[in-house]
Amino acid sequence: MVTFSLQADVADVGSWTGLARRCEDIGLDALLVPDHPGVAASPFVALAAAASVTSVIGLGSYVSNAGIREPIHLASDLATLDVLSGGRARFGLGAGHTPAEWEAIGRTRPAPGDRVRRCVAVAEAVLALLEGEEVDVATPDLVARSARLDRPRPVQARIPLTIGGSNARLLRWAGAHADTVSLTGFGRTLGDGHDHAVRWRPHEMRAQLDSVTEGAAGRAAPPSLEALVQRFEITDDAGRAVAELARHLEMTEAEVLAAPFVLVGTEEEIVSAVKDHERRWGITRYVVRPNALDDLATIMPKTRAPRSAP
Repeated sequence: MVTFSLQADVADVGSWTGLARRCEDIGLDALLVPDHPGVAASPFVALAAAASVTSVIGLGSYVSNAGIREPIHLASDLATLDVLSGGRARFGLGAGHTPAEWEAIGRTRPAPGDRVRRCVAVAEAVLALLEGEEVDVATPDLVARSARLDRPRPVQARIPLTIGGSNARLLRWAGAHADTVSLTGFGRTLGDGHDHAVRWRPHEMRAQLDSVTEGAAGRAAPPSLEALVQRFEITDDAGRAVAELARHLEMTEAEVLAAPFVLVGTEEEIVSAVKDHERRWGITRYVVRPNALDDLATIMPKTRAPRSAP
């Protein structure tokens, strides 16, 4: 089944709790909060507030930067959120990319390979802590001495793990261990430390998915595949709507519209695109931003309807 989740930040308590209720009412799979200290709300505080006014919807960070987060803190936050939400916490993790987040803690952003190794080490440590194991690690990527999560203990037997990224090694690890692999389509981080080159073309998509498949070899159930939607718009002229973006990315309008990171067009065109992405890439999960919320209530049921017989 195709699912949609919302990534949103906090403005004030009234709009935030109202948003959480609305997301649950229209049937979204999860409410997710970005984790960028200094420029976004603390995700686990925000999610605890959302938990108090909802009862079903999943709740998670999207995604926490493993480079600046310590496993014991993440595990404690996740377990607390799981208790307060009655078992609805989600564990979202990535290797990080924004230099300012390392600079704020007195460090320099590591090279990509180092960030990936750290992400894997942190993910493994958090999963072990949530399982009730003691973690004792001393490597260049991670140090944790006799770390334990004695309380609170999570409600869920396993808090679902989402790994977000596009690095081949990280995708292979995610294929082997994650519940969901969230494809961001991000390539090299650009000079501002926030924007990215993209890996949206079909051969780039296939390379990312091949890495996930390679990692998932031997698993009884491979991870779900998710796409972070960068542009969502209902319009009867999709080409015009993405023309400037296509020029910026040095792609054709058709290439942009074929990418799972863009859902632009009429309702029927978006529904068709979602079904095509499932058929072509196996993507069944989407994360969208708040501007998509008004339209999702009508679009979601159509994406779940069976295809007509030829």
